[in-house]
Amino acid sequence: MIDRPTPAPLPADLFDRPDCAGAAVPFRVGDKWTGVVLRCLEDGPRRFTELRVPLHWITPKVLTETLRAMERDGFLTRTAYDENPPRVEYELTGLGRSLLAPLDATCEWSRTHLHEVAVAREQYLAK
Repeated sequence: MIDRPTPAPLPADLFDRPDCAGAAVPFRVGDKWTGVVLRCLEDGPRRFTELRVPLHWITPKVLTETLRAMERDGFLTRTAYDENPPRVEYELTGLGRSLLAPLDATCEWSRTHLHEVAVAREQYLAK
């Protein structure tokens, strides 16, 4: 077992920011939730229950499906430890980490253009 520092707990309000919330960002990587899972894993491996804290609005079933799809696509690894009770951790791969810079750029773009996107959505709904 590799001894590495434990990342700080994920705050429950990690995505309660209007400048880079999932609904505000008009870009997707993989599927609807991949970007927020990438963000949760950027500081190191996490257990499923740790991911559920800031991702409380995602059902466990959908989070499981997202994690499986990300593992399938090579964005993360799933490590099951032979312990009692069983412990599973998810960690970004190099490929997954390579998405963090584009995700940062997307968030910056969203902060700059969020108002314009909101106006466009309002105009679309007013049709």
